[in-house]
Parts: sequence; structure tokens; C-alpha cells
Amino acid sequence: MKKRIIVFALAAVLLLAATGCAKPALPKEGTYTIGVTLTGGTGKAKIQSPAELVVFQDGHASLVVIWSSDKYDYMLVDGERYLPSIKDGHATFLIPVKSIREPLQVIADTTAMSTPHEIEYTITFDAASLTPAS
Repeated sequence: MKKRIIVFALAAVLLLAATGCAKPALPKEGTYTIGVTLTGGTGKAKIQSPAELVVFQDGHASLVVIWSSDKYDYMLVDGERYLPSIKDGHATFLIPVKSIREPLQVIADTTAMSTPHEIEYTITFDAASLTPAS
């Protein structure tokens, strides 16, 4: 009898997770701040954290990436090229985000060296730090 109850409880938990009761990949529509961590490259480059995350009514989201330098002339996300605006000496990009539960793989092209170089980076989200922007 206990074995059946355990099996039933486990099946119920799996069913709830499969039907969407698990945390969503993105929050509801709105503007948020979220902690981000950048890894890859030489470790010298940094991005601003927390960063701004905008979730649109259609469910798509964009992250505002502000680099520690103005020497980034494009970013590639899923093969798409994104161009920056330069603000206060920082390259600023608006890039798409599909989930804050998974790390985001990006390539950023830097002109800080003698020749431009594409460098692979990973942006990791601290979902627990997600806060509605005021």
C-alpha cells in the first residue's frame, strides 16, 4: 500500500511539472533587473550587473548588455548580429533572451586588440535576484 502511494505521489509531481507548474523560463510582461555573470574570454571584460531585462506582451524578452568598454562592435546571439549604441564610453546592446533558467551563449567582437577578434562568452542569470524595475 505504501509503495502505491509513493508511486502515485511521484506521478502527480511529474505531471504537475510537465503541465507547466514549474517555474517559467521568463517572467510575465514587464521590466526587471536581474543579476548576470559573464564568463569566457580572458576575464578582463565585464558587463554591468544587475542588468535590465524587458519582457514584452508577446512573450519575447531582451537583455540590455552594457560592456565595461566601448570596444565591442557587434554581438552574435543564435547566429544573429546585434549592433551597439555607445553610451558614456560603454558598448550597449539589446539582445534576445529565451530563458533566465539557462546560460546564454554569445559571441562578442572586440576591436581592443591589433585586429578585431570574436570571443565566446556565457551570460548566466541569477534568477533569484529578479526584481521588477521601479
